[in-house]
Amino acid sequence: MVAVDVMRFVEVERPGGPEMLRIVEGPKPSVGDGEVRIRVVAAGVNRPDIQQRRGLYPPPPDASGVLGLDVAGIIERVGAGVRDLAEGDAVCALTNGGGYAQYCTVPAVQCLPVPKGLSFAEAASLPEVFFTAWNNLIWLARLEEGESLLIQGGTSGVGLAGIQIARILRKATVYVTAGTEEKRKVCIDLGAAAAVDYHGPWDQQIRELAGGKGMDVILDAQAGSYTQRQLDLLNFDGRLVFIASHLGETATVNVRSLVRRRLTMTGSTLRPRPPAYKGRLARELIAHVWPLIEAGQIVTRVYSVMPLEEVAAAHEILDANRQIGKVVLAVYERLAHAVPSAR
Repeated sequence: MVAVDVMRFVEVERPGGPEMLRIVEGPKPSVGDGEVRIRVVAAGVNRPDIQQRRGLYPPPPDASGVLGLDVAGIIERVGAGVRDLAEGDAVCALTNGGGYAQYCTVPAVQCLPVPKGLSFAEAASLPEVFFTAWNNLIWLARLEEGESLLIQGGTSGVGLAGIQIARILRKATVYVTAGTEEKRKVCIDLGAAAAVDYHGPWDQQIRELAGGKGMDVILDAQAGSYTQRQLDLLNFDGRLVFIASHLGETATVNVRSLVRRRLTMTGSTLRPRPPAYKGRLARELIAHVWPLIEAGQIVTRVYSVMPLEEVAAAHEILDANRQIGKVVLAVYERLAHAVPSAR
């Protein structure tokens, strides 16, 4: 018999491919002041998980080394000082790591209620992508009413969240890049004004589609050789925000043009931010985005729900970039597709 203080979780045996993932047993995480421990029903699979598995994205020193940046489940224990959450509450949460497990400890301020009408699996697809999209588009890029926005990789989880946030809450004209006709259609269906193939001259096509004008904001995860092309595509006072650098860590840019045209180039990583910062993001999402999700105006797209035992296969999907939306791991399969009852 397994002791009650032991749980199953996914371990990365050593940096490498999906075959390096294995399920092992170990102690439940402890619960500190201001934290809650969640019995995980479902966990999202995200691009940073892939990079961490490969040894390219080490977790912050104070974070769990277990993969998994967002979960949905039921609060099993509440730490000292937590006032607004209770045992038995159904929540989804942005974690600091540790999501690929039966139990995960999270700062209470990073928890959000499961939106009414959504299953645990659907709720697990929300936190990482919506926290990231809001942080980068609303806070860092300062996207204003009626501006133009280009999202590189429109069918990533962040891309799909960003299309909807920008279109609905800022009335922005959103353009995206995506690699297949199917992916481009999904972006259009969610409200993008146009979608182009990033294998082609995407910058020229976007400018033509925008009537010869540039973009006010560009959200990018590629960097490298894309960087100057994106700066050239920006309008005066435009903002380029990086969330990753998949095409290369360095780039040569025309600084004189950047200065003359008053451009902003910035980047962000959310995981090392303190709980207070993420808590402010959570409050804004609850106030501005969660009601739209519950009303069906903003949707989440779950590509596949797979049992925890198939974690390697889930990573293979992201390695091949086959997903449109979010891949979710069902840690507790019997509840993953259930809709929590209202308390």
